[in-house]
Amino acid sequence: MRGRPNLYTKYSSEMGFFPTTTKKISMGLLIFIGILLPLAALPFAGFFASDSWLILINRTLIFAIAALGLNLLTGVAGQVSLGHSFFMAIGAYTAVVLGAEAGKTTWGLGLPIWIWLPAAGVVAALVGIAVAPLGVRVRGLYLAFATLGLVFIGLHLWRNLNSITGTPGIGRKWPKLELALWRGMDPIVSFTTDGPLWWWLRPINILPWVHIEEMTGEAKTYFLLAFFVIVFAIIAKNLMRTRTGRSWAAIRDRDIAAEVMGVNEYKGKTQAFAISSFYAGLAGALLGAFVGQLIPESWDILLAVEFVAIILIGGAGTVAGTLMGTFFVMLSPRVVENATHFLAVQSEEGGIFSWLGKLVIRSSPDDFIGIISLDAAGPGLSIFQFNAMLFGVLIIVFLIAEPLGLYGIWIRVRNYWKGWPFTY
Repeated sequence: MRGRPNLYTKYSSEMGFFPTTTKKISMGLLIFIGILLPLAALPFAGFFASDSWLILINRTLIFAIAALGLNLLTGVAGQVSLGHSFFMAIGAYTAVVLGAEAGKTTWGLGLPIWIWLPAAGVVAALVGIAVAPLGVRVRGLYLAFATLGLVFIGLHLWRNLNSITGTPGIGRKWPKLELALWRGMDPIVSFTTDGPLWWWLRPINILPWVHIEEMTGEAKTYFLLAFFVIVFAIIAKNLMRTRTGRSWAAIRDRDIAAEVMGVNEYKGKTQAFAISSFYAGLAGALLGAFVGQLIPESWDILLAVEFVAIILIGGAGTVAGTLMGTFFVMLSPRVVENATHFLAVQSEEGGIFSWLGKLVIRSSPDDFIGIISLDAAGPGLSIFQFNAMLFGVLIIVFLIAEPLGLYGIWIRVRNYWKGWPFTY
């Protein structure tokens, strides 16, 4: 009802996918913007269509798939996991063994994407089922340390299984994002080369100012990954509304009480681990194929912590918060880097923001002020170190001030304006 944002008169309305007109319009606008973004058709935002930005956005979409899986496990089922990078690695190496060509010292079957991509998720899910009993025997901090151990076990395996992972420090090449009927056949759709998305789709005329003869490989990859994100976000949202999702929430809130009420704790936690691992395995396979070549050391603890930051900053237990957190965590380093270089130029050329640049940038070892050092001048932080510190600070701030993260801030703003001019 208008002015009463949290009042529902029907259960079906409360559990609806887009229960309000505002949400329906917002989703339609978001999809419209998402379609125009890689086509350089957004006013004042055409730079997002450049290859450098699309590469970063595509990587963000892959991380969004993995984060949706961790949100189901940690945010909905309440099983704190620090081993998400391990399950991503399981999926990635399943994909490379099934999809890549065999080398002199490496295994490979050269199978098409419609085999190796689902298989990556299935194998990761099977490993998740094998790990699931940990969630029944240990809880909370103990479960976090147990899953953290998987990361270190995985790192040891990836460094030594050279026939699967390739040489340490070098790695091996993943199969390309190409859809073919079988191995050795010409691809029906290639998402890595410039040209039409399909042989019949040319040119593209969406709006009067949009006329594209062909798309770049990054733009085609964007549409593929965006499709996967939409599909898996819908699946995650529907899972949360089903009996299974509600049983996970009951286990999260009070597992003993849930079991007394008839919820099968072992079955629920096993389902959560399996589905979360499937998401992670699929994302790991896509990440390997997107990057092209990854070293075995890529699947480390820093990657696992990055996903924890995404969940906490975005808002645990919500699909919208997970997506917001993913884009915030993945894009903020680029924004910080661009802003830092802008302030450095302002400081050197005496621009309007030169005073701010002198406060933030340490330009020489003799400077007594400045947080970020661009050329290792003095004791200042590098941009990478500053971003790592920023994530740590944000996690602490959100845990203390806003446990629901960015999603909680959005809820506060939405409810305030819906109830305006009343503040209660």
